[in-house]
Amino acid sequence: MASLELTISSFRHGEPIPDDYAFCNPAEEGYVTMGANKNPHLQWSNIPEGTQSLGLICVDPDAPSARDDVNEEGRTVPKELPRTDFYHWVLVDISPEITEIPEGAVCDGVTPGGKETGQTKYGIRGLNNYTEWFAEDEDMAGEYGGYDGPCPPWNDERVHRYYFRLYALDVPSLNLTSDVTGPKVVQAMEGHILGQAEWMGTYTLNKQLR
Repeated sequence: MASLELTISSFRHGEPIPDDYAFCNPAEEGYVTMGANKNPHLQWSNIPEGTQSLGLICVDPDAPSARDDVNEEGRTVPKELPRTDFYHWVLVDISPEITEIPEGAVCDGVTPGGKETGQTKYGIRGLNNYTEWFAEDEDMAGEYGGYDGPCPPWNDERVHRYYFRLYALDVPSLNLTSDVTGPKVVQAMEGHILGQAEWMGTYTLNKQLR
């Protein structure tokens, strides 16, 4: 049987993610403005025999490990700065009968304060890392469930990569609570993965790199 296959028709593998799928876009004046923040269209096939559920994450491994220079006038986030994972989408317990998520079906626009976690028609929606990122922001603080797109620092010297990863699992549920985070999902899937596939896109708000 062929390997699990994931396709994102919204952009080509390895190429820039269009602004429609980003949380932030470059601004004509100033640095950034809110984006359309739609989830891209995902479709998958060749689900392995024995699959009882699927898991989906989107992770940016290029997030700065320190915030000192992030979005600071007259400074840049050095390319050589150590990086860390930032999860943009956490979705688990997806039924094997589901084979696609249409564009904008789970996220369409920026929602200050976030979106609810928990059961949806596509599976159980966990928390993304904007929950932590906006924790001290009075206007934006809240629990950010499901998908929220790219918003890398506008002064980052590095173009960020966004990996959409789909996993076929041998259990019907990971038995995780709705406030589950990306690292907890990765840990819970260990020993249960029958197949996996990924699609990667890039994004930057640094006008010199676009």
